[in-house]
Amino acid sequence: MPLHAVHRLLRPLLVWRARHISERMYMLLLSVLVGGAAGLAAVLLKTSVRWGQQMLRDGITEPNRVFALSIYPVIGIGLTALFTKLFLGGQLGRGIAPIIYNTAREGSVVPRSKLYSQLVTAFLTVTFGGSAGTEAPISVTGAALGSNAGRVLHLDRRRRRLLTGCGAAAGVAAIFNSPIAGVLFAVETILMELPAQYFIPLLISSATATVVSKALYVGQPFVLITTSWPVDAVPFYVLLGLFTAFFSVYMIRTYVWFERFFERWPGLNWRKVLVAGTMLGGLIFLFPTLYGEGYNTVELLLRGHAERMTDGSIFSVYQDNNPWLLLVLVLFSMMLKVVATSITVGGGGNGGMFGSSLFAGALAGFFFARIINLSGVIHIPEVHFVVLGMAGTLAGVIHAPLTAIFLIAEITGGYALFVPLMLVSSSSYLITKYFEPYSVYTRKLTARGVDVYANRDRGLLAQLDPRKLLETDFIPVRPTTTLGELVDVFRHASRNLFPVVAAGGRLLGVVSLDSVRDALFDDAHYATTTVGELMKAAPAVVGPTDDLEHTLALLDRYGAWALPVCEEDGRYIGFILKSTILVRYRRQLIQESEA
Repeated sequence: MPLHAVHRLLRPLLVWRARHISERMYMLLLSVLVGGAAGLAAVLLKTSVRWGQQMLRDGITEPNRVFALSIYPVIGIGLTALFTKLFLGGQLGRGIAPIIYNTAREGSVVPRSKLYSQLVTAFLTVTFGGSAGTEAPISVTGAALGSNAGRVLHLDRRRRRLLTGCGAAAGVAAIFNSPIAGVLFAVETILMELPAQYFIPLLISSATATVVSKALYVGQPFVLITTSWPVDAVPFYVLLGLFTAFFSVYMIRTYVWFERFFERWPGLNWRKVLVAGTMLGGLIFLFPTLYGEGYNTVELLLRGHAERMTDGSIFSVYQDNNPWLLLVLVLFSMMLKVVATSITVGGGGNGGMFGSSLFAGALAGFFFARIINLSGVIHIPEVHFVVLGMAGTLAGVIHAPLTAIFLIAEITGGYALFVPLMLVSSSSYLITKYFEPYSVYTRKLTARGVDVYANRDRGLLAQLDPRKLLETDFIPVRPTTTLGELVDVFRHASRNLFPVVAAGGRLLGVVSLDSVRDALFDDAHYATTTVGELMKAAPAVVGPTDDLEHTLALLDRYGAWALPVCEEDGRYIGFILKSTILVRYRRQLIQESEA
């Protein structure tokens, strides 16, 4: 829907708000609306994916199904890539990372195309067997709903940021019917902080999305009811945290490696689509558990029917003769899930690592528990370790331990496992962070020089646009300008610093009133002394898009109050002043501190 059409639709709300309610109540109302819209989007995607996958499965007879499932992914990736090319100009912006960047660096301005692009592409990818989750696309859609609602209603950057977080939280809450986990996900991965005034709108938005999802969609991803956990299993919880930590490091590094691999084919490249689809199809042919999100496999594990994982695979005929076959299948499935997800996304499909982390973590927990039980040392409840593996892997991969703890507790009903969840998630997160300081979402941003975990000062400076701080009222002079002509320039100038530029505009140096003060009284040399003899080299030169933190460091290093700004070819365009930066920074700080 065009932005102006949305504005007309919401205009009555603007008028009503101005006449009847306070600012705080207005934001709470908007959080309800954003949460409801995100909940509807989640229901739409969940229902359509479930319906589409069922239709594709039922359309193929059982003997041919394993071959069909290996062909579907290339169709889904191809359709997604085609849609991206035709309707999005080849720019989809997959995953959570772009939203983190929009929030941290662009004032929570999320492109309007994400209102629909993530839903459509996720549907095409996952329905046709793309091995990725729908959580990231839904969260991105929710964030886009909140951001664009703020833009339409002319909210300031701070309140627009709040609505962006509300939308992201509502998306995750609606997918899993887990409002608290939705709030924590938004805080840990999108907002990076939780000001007190944010908590209630975030929770209301998540709760609204959960209500909408439960009312319109029948089905909960996972169900587990437990009343206790064995104390003698505590050492194994710690070991599981260590196991999922190293597994998380493997998943992050594998995902990054494949991301770089597919960057060799930029944009819509049918060779890339074909290669990725063929690779994914081959993996699914060997391990059908990799088809789609894989939540049906997790449900089998939670119900204690792990042996049914071989159903429909080429290994099913060997199940009765080899009791270790199941463990081999589980091991390869958990190790290859991140490969399948990386191929899906890198090849042109859309999806995220959130769901893949849950799937792989469930298999990791089961594998760990089954090995312990087969060893005969102790018998531990495998179902417990399935959900604990999910929490540990999710905490490590996305660096969000609180999200992992509450998500697993909410979606499984396993609140009695809170202590084991805390042990596994916290240990997995801390160990993973030691080896991988950045999550799977933020590592790519960091590689590009965007540190979203920077301190508050750096974050505020990063929100300022250096090009808007340029001062262009400095009068340029030529190197051939005489001292007498320079004196005349001094009389009419409001600045005491003058850039010296060549005929083509290239900066040669600077002349300041203080540096030539003595020469001004030597009028005998007014006609013979030139600016070229008086000028000095600038202590440093910065570009129009250089980081302001770096610019301030240069100003402090050289004790300067201004530095010239030049294009890459050396053409002078203006000066940037320390006072201007600090004034704008102070204004930004005041806006941040407002309630």
